[in-house]
Amino acid sequence: MIKSLFLSIVIVFSLNSFSQTLKGDEVIGTWLVGNSKAKIKIYKNGTKYYGKMVWLREPTDADGKPKLDKNNPDKEKQKLPLLGYDLLKDFVFEEDHWDNGTIYDPENGKTYKCKISFREGKLDVRGYIGFSLIGRTDVWFRCSDIK
Repeated sequence: MIKSLFLSIVIVFSLNSFSQTLKGDEVIGTWLVGNSKAKIKIYKNGTKYYGKMVWLREPTDADGKPKLDKNNPDKEKQKLPLLGYDLLKDFVFEEDHWDNGTIYDPENGKTYKCKISFREGKLDVRGYIGFSLIGRTDVWFRCSDIK
């Protein structure tokens, strides 16, 4: 009897954990950012979520060379190409959103705290300084949803 009860409890907690993982993985995929200038591929590494730039509307500069992270405050990183660069880092899924991560804006070279919410097949990506009330939200669209 005790073994059956213990087994039932383990199964219930395992199913809850499994459903949390599946729900958290909704964010995985390729997303077109709000200004349509880039696509970000969100992936999971361990228990955290990251996003790298995989497409740019204008991938090269005026000289035909790949665009670099020229606005990065770290001089060494200014030599890195934007394509393949991780812009989203260290997100953790919490019930109905992804939090505790950062987003890097290559247009100004700044990194912001960030929160991501899934809404009607779209992502609300909110970058902010300090509190999430002081920030900006960008809506991203899943690439398979783009016609």
